[in-house]
Amino acid sequence: MLTPVMSRYWDHPQSWTLDTYLANDGYQGLRKALAMEPAEVVQLVKDSGLRGRGGAGFPAGVKWGFMPQGPIDPAKPHYLVVNADESEPGTCKDIPLMMATPHLLVEGSIIAAYAMRASHAFIYVRGEVVHVLRRLQRAVFEAYEAGYLGRNILGSGYDIELIVHAGSGAYICGEETALLDSLEGFRGQPRLRPPFPAQSGLYACPTTVNNAETIASVPPILVKGASWFRSFGTEKSTGFTLFSLSGHVARPGQYEAPLGVTLRELLDAAGGVRPGHELKFWTPGGSSTPILTAEHLDVPLDYESIGSAGSMLGTKALQIFDDTTCVVRAVLRWTEFYAHESCGKCTPCREGTYWMVQILQRLERGEGSKEDLETMLDASDNILGRSFCALGDGATSPITSSIQYFRDEYIEHFAQGGCPFDAEAATLFAGAGL
Repeated sequence: MLTPVMSRYWDHPQSWTLDTYLANDGYQGLRKALAMEPAEVVQLVKDSGLRGRGGAGFPAGVKWGFMPQGPIDPAKPHYLVVNADESEPGTCKDIPLMMATPHLLVEGSIIAAYAMRASHAFIYVRGEVVHVLRRLQRAVFEAYEAGYLGRNILGSGYDIELIVHAGSGAYICGEETALLDSLEGFRGQPRLRPPFPAQSGLYACPTTVNNAETIASVPPILVKGASWFRSFGTEKSTGFTLFSLSGHVARPGQYEAPLGVTLRELLDAAGGVRPGHELKFWTPGGSSTPILTAEHLDVPLDYESIGSAGSMLGTKALQIFDDTTCVVRAVLRWTEFYAHESCGKCTPCREGTYWMVQILQRLERGEGSKEDLETMLDASDNILGRSFCALGDGATSPITSSIQYFRDEYIEHFAQGGCPFDAEAATLFAGAGL
């Protein structure tokens, strides 16, 4: 069931070094790519069916194909930007990937830049993860020393410069146009589109922004081929990916498996929900995706199936919550995060997330009413599709889905005048003499 490809040697004592990477097909994909025309590399990625691993699941090869064709204007060079600003609550796949196998991301970045005829590439990493930055910078240094980066790499005539950039730590910079503003030295805020980055991105030049895992998936495709990659996953959601299991699970961590695997299968591999408890709800793609319940245990984890179930696969951040969790409190904590991280550029998100927090705090204290639930649903409807970027949309997901599945639990809060889970805990402590 598990398919360790990117993660197959994460447990090697020095998995991050160039020597280890070269012993595991390292930079073989780059050599193959340099023997091909850039358009042929783009077509290979299209044929593989690789979809973006950062959230929306847009086909990577199609996105690469949006870059302008024909002669490159010297005044408008092409750029590749790798989005490694992992910020979604519950998402923790890119950081361990960069820690364990940074050269995989470096090689993928060179291949992608070559395919899009870019001579400069940037990897945008969260500034707080200093250990990751250092390891990635070391890998870039090793790649320069070995001739995989710089001028005339591997004698191919292709020049490529790769820069690791430390971001300033804002959730909004995970949005690709806000990331570009941050990379240019401005405050990270989403841009109005069109124009899209492929026409006017970094420094108003043609730019492709891809998630780190998307780029790291490219070297194996070059080495083993599109058909091999399509042998994993489903017809429309091809390949393998990293699923991040966290929360009330016996063995949390990264599980690399084909798209289309079920949560039940992943939980079996992870030792199940912690002993003595049952699954209550979970997120298929981080806190910005609508929550699902135990009735969805056997829904295939691919873009189409999860969409049909009423949620989104997103970043494959599977947060597991058992029967001890107050859903109102969990949703409140998520909403507080979105209110804090809203850049404030648009009114629906700036004002909507603030007032959602006020209502949820009142509901958690047991001071709300049924009308508050309708107010939140109405406010969510006014935020959804009206925000400048997807942050506002994502903030509504846990609210609307939790009311859909756990309306009775919300009502129980103001019926009892407080959180019923606090009352249960107090009874248990009293019975134990605490």
